[in-house]
Amino acid sequence: CPSPPLFPAASMSVVEHVREMASAGLHSNVRLLSGLLLTMSGNNPELFSPSQKYQLLVYHADSLFHDKEYRNAVSKYTMALQQKKALSKTSKVRPSTGNTASTPQSQCLPSEIEVKYKMAECYTMLKQDKDAIAILDGIPSRQRTPKINMMLANLYKKAGQERSSVTSYKEVLRQCPLALDAILGLLSLSVKGAEVASMTINIIQSIPNLDWLSVWIKAYAFVHTGDNTRAINTICSLEKKSLLRDNVDLLGSLADLYFRAGDNKNSILKFEQAQMLDPYLIKGMDVYGYLLAREGRLEDVESLGCRLFNISDQHAEPWVVSGCHSFYSKRYSRALYLGAKAIQLNSNSVQALLLKGAALRNMGRVQEAIIHFREAIRLAPCRLDCYEGLIECYLASNSIREAMVMANNVYKTLGANAQTLTLLATVCLEDPVTQEKAKTLLDKALTQRPDYIKAVVKKAELLSREQKYEDGIALLRNALANQSDCVLHRILGDFLVAVNEYQEAMDQYSIALSLDPNDQKSLEGMQKMEKEESPTDATQEEDVDDMEGSGEEGDLEGSDSEAAQWADQEQWFGMQ
Repeated sequence: CPSPPLFPAASMSVVEHVREMASAGLHSNVRLLSGLLLTMSGNNPELFSPSQKYQLLVYHADSLFHDKEYRNAVSKYTMALQQKKALSKTSKVRPSTGNTASTPQSQCLPSEIEVKYKMAECYTMLKQDKDAIAILDGIPSRQRTPKINMMLANLYKKAGQERSSVTSYKEVLRQCPLALDAILGLLSLSVKGAEVASMTINIIQSIPNLDWLSVWIKAYAFVHTGDNTRAINTICSLEKKSLLRDNVDLLGSLADLYFRAGDNKNSILKFEQAQMLDPYLIKGMDVYGYLLAREGRLEDVESLGCRLFNISDQHAEPWVVSGCHSFYSKRYSRALYLGAKAIQLNSNSVQALLLKGAALRNMGRVQEAIIHFREAIRLAPCRLDCYEGLIECYLASNSIREAMVMANNVYKTLGANAQTLTLLATVCLEDPVTQEKAKTLLDKALTQRPDYIKAVVKKAELLSREQKYEDGIALLRNALANQSDCVLHRILGDFLVAVNEYQEAMDQYSIALSLDPNDQKSLEGMQKMEKEESPTDATQEEDVDDMEGSGEEGDLEGSDSEAAQWADQEQWFGMQ
């Protein structure tokens, strides 16, 4: 309702004073005064009229909501709604303390619809989505505001009620045709891009400089159908337009798409551009941190994590980034704890689910890991890395049949591209009967993308089994012609050792370690060569190791102690 005129202090009722303070944002003051007045009302029911009691309860609940005491706020909002019902049952005017104003209280009563919306917000913060849906469902359709429909759409989507979610998103667009997040919601629920665009065509034609919107819708339609190549091309065409150049959201989307397409180099480049434009950017930084960790840039990951924590520790991203640092430092218990903390902050964080799933898998808790990867697939059905994690779990538990079924489904669903071909080939390599099929699939993948690292690695693995080392060396040299990757340099070193090219093998191991100082396999390869070259030195080193065994054992004990500490925290957070 419109704000009432400011009466002289002497002519205002105490409830009007509470309302004025609430409008001014003086939440702590409202909480104290309304709490005292509600106690007075409880001791003397005749002190305030039903409408005044309703207002006091709502303003008190609002102040509790502001203090994040959501359960207490729900209790007070419920009492307020009960009091509102009493208003319709009585027309009796009760005397109130200092209420000399002639303006009817009913004209400025807080909206019952708004009270229900705030109750739903409380329920979502308490992770009681069913209660939130129930309270909003109770509001007649014609009385639902755009924000109520938007919240309902998101809640329906999360609950798997896709038809109801689509209806609510469409209602948001009917009321607000430029609600871009509602557009993304519809596209994510497989509504055709053309249908969504038709809902915005009138606004595009009536407002200047909005011609880009139809292209924007087309781009994100490609995103949600998993057509990464066309999505990248379409967003690039948008980003090149002068009016949308250097848009952080578009750069972030491009970075994510390159990541999904397996082009990690361009993904990192776009994340860096977005970060330079917005130093406080949080969205997408979990993926950026993961990519840096995979490349062995752990110092950069640690620095990124610290920066994100300084921006906000109430988002999942900084916890995921720190978890990636722990995971690639082989501190799996700590990575598990950090992943669980991230999920606690945002249950829809795909990267947090993948982190926790990977940590569980590496700790031997494969069945629990499978649950997390399946949830990640439910949230992001077009992300290949979610399927890769699940298939790795199946292979780790020797469930080759399940892995094959999943890989074939991914191949059919996401199409025959270098990534899906390589994933299917990876499973085929596990079964001697399907070795030839794996070779054919990898050749197709490398024909499409000769620089796709995962395909090169798997083809090299196959050539190693067949002891075709010269072919493997040629393959790896070709792949390294236009890129530098730790794993490729290390595998090339292994192949060179097999053909007695020791000096060049040593060079390749050195390059691999320069790219990732924590790559244990490269270090082992180099140390093995050094021992073979100087057996006397190797014997002396073994003697020294034996003498210092007690100190090394102490380090291991410390590691176990740390793992136990994080395991305790894991239990505290209720991780299953």
